Amino acid sequence: MTDCDVLVVGGGPAGSTIAALTAEKGWRVTVLEKDHHPRFHIGESLLPWNLPIFEKLGVLDQVHAIGIKKPGADFNSGMEVSGNHQYHFSFALDPSQPYAYEVRRSDFDHLLLKNSAAKGATVIEGVKVTGVEFPDGGDPVVHTVDENGDKRDMTCRFFVDASGRDTLLARKFELKRKNPHHASAAMFGHFSNVDRREGEYEGNISVYWFEHGWFWMIPLKDGTMSVGAVCRPAYLQQRNGSVAEYLLKTIAAGHPEMRHRMRNAVLINNEARATGNYSYQATRMRGDRYIMVGDAYAFIDPVFSSGVLLGMNSGVLGADAVAAWLRKDPATEERFLHFERMVRRGVKTFSWFIWRFNSPGMRSLMLHPGNPLRVKEAVTSLLAGDVFRDIGARSRFWLFKFWYYMFSLKHGRTSLRLWWLRVTNPRIVFTGGTTPVDTA
Repeated sequence: MTDCDVLVVGGGPAGSTIAALTAEKGWRVTVLEKDHHPRFHIGESLLPWNLPIFEKLGVLDQVHAIGIKKPGADFNSGMEVSGNHQYHFSFALDPSQPYAYEVRRSDFDHLLLKNSAAKGATVIEGVKVTGVEFPDGGDPVVHTVDENGDKRDMTCRFFVDASGRDTLLARKFELKRKNPHHASAAMFGHFSNVDRREGEYEGNISVYWFEHGWFWMIPLKDGTMSVGAVCRPAYLQQRNGSVAEYLLKTIAAGHPEMRHRMRNAVLINNEARATGNYSYQATRMRGDRYIMVGDAYAFIDPVFSSGVLLGMNSGVLGADAVAAWLRKDPATEERFLHFERMVRRGVKTFSWFIWRFNSPGMRSLMLHPGNPLRVKEAVTSLLAGDVFRDIGARSRFWLFKFWYYMFSLKHGRTSLRLWWLRVTNPRIVFTGGTTPVDTA
């Protein structure tokens, strides 16, 4: 007799999602979480296509209670390609999800973890998984240690790695591959007394390009504003003094409108954090009796707020596949192939845009979009997270990509310089991090 049918390592959004949905189907599920919730986490901005997943989990009302509505996103630049533009999620090809939420991640992640317990999963916090073995023809054996140093081995029928950027199985099997095209580092903090957008748009995320990368401004329900700068690692390596001092210095050199909105800002507790955002992807996401979900499989830059959606969607798809395996469904292999195909599609679609986000060609298109053949609606669908279905967006992305290359040629010298930085950037290692940024 095994300790459980499914053992999930990690109680973030991906792990909580797959645990809740698998337990709801009647299987014995155990979640092992190394921390105690609620705990600090970055990644506060969600996407509209998270909402159907919230409904499936039965937590939409709870998310509404802790979040502020986010009807869109605005992009701003004062560089050689300047301007500003506001995207409304209601303008997507499918406008049925016209808003998302901004949430404090400590509350949001705790809510999801408690929901998995309410659905029947056994949640054990303060327990770290130190290793896992997969005997030929036998049940997985999971090695754990708790906060008191007590060790225990647990067995399960199926193992789910939702360990986030700890990447438990990707490291064990040497599957983790750093993305050769993209690397960044981030510093961030929470501020009070920051101007918000007016009226119904007060919950919008604002993105500001600047010389070394881009800023985010994410309003939270309690009046706090999450502000961060995502930069090339080489820029953060130049830091002298504290992270808080360098963040404030960087903001002071940023976009004029952003400086105006933060003219009375106070950094809460004078606390700022830093981390490396090194994009990676494992060479596979499943094997005999295991799968990887969320950041345990892949992590990409947070510019489009895609991390939570990618993680939770992989949890939904993974739950269907694992349940099929447990009940010996003849369609099990088809379910796993669908899981892999959709997860890779999401990562690939967002990644193309993310790798080129700081280029003048991308800024031109994002700041001055047209809508021939409904291309702007397709881009809005991407921003909303509607990337797993084919509703006509993917064919329009090809037209967007063509225009991107045309605008890149128009700004050829700058495009070439940024391309070279993108090629050489991953070789620079940022070592000044103070916190992880796993988003799923």
